[in-house]
Amino acid sequence: MVRLRESEVILRLCIVVLLILSSVLIGLDSQTKDIAYIHKRVTFRYLFALEIELYINAVAAAYNIVQLGFGWYGVAQKTSNSKWLSYLLDQTAVYVVFAGASAAAQHSLLVVTGSRELQWMKWCSKFTRFCFQIGSAIILNYIAAVLMIILSFISAFSLFRLYSPKRYFQFKSAS
Repeated sequence: MVRLRESEVILRLCIVVLLILSSVLIGLDSQTKDIAYIHKRVTFRYLFALEIELYINAVAAAYNIVQLGFGWYGVAQKTSNSKWLSYLLDQTAVYVVFAGASAAAQHSLLVVTGSRELQWMKWCSKFTRFCFQIGSAIILNYIAAVLMIILSFISAFSLFRLYSPKRYFQFKSAS
């Protein structure tokens, strides 16, 4: 059980680092070009999905830091109710981070390909550094989502190991 707790701490630290790095890449990304005598500056604020992804990353990183704090201060001897809460919050965090990364990827694909019907120009032919940084931030988000899925498996295991395999929703010690 100690190795499981250590791996959970390592996973949470990696997730926090990836989410913060992704937020920094998104938040500080901007590029300026002169297009037809117009000074054009592109930032993440032009893409609403990236702005939402920035906030999602910040909240998910803060949640994982709080969970690390709870584990650090000896709340590891949790009750089943707190393990259920941790399991459900881990699941919710995975779904929200994955959905945000997918929305940002879909919005960014529109920036790469453009849309004649929506009169949306291809940005990546003119703002290549911006597109590369956003692409790397989205890849980091997906890696963080995969690590959060693994963390969710660990959380589920630590919760459901308390229950008896023979009796439905009864603790092992109650049998």
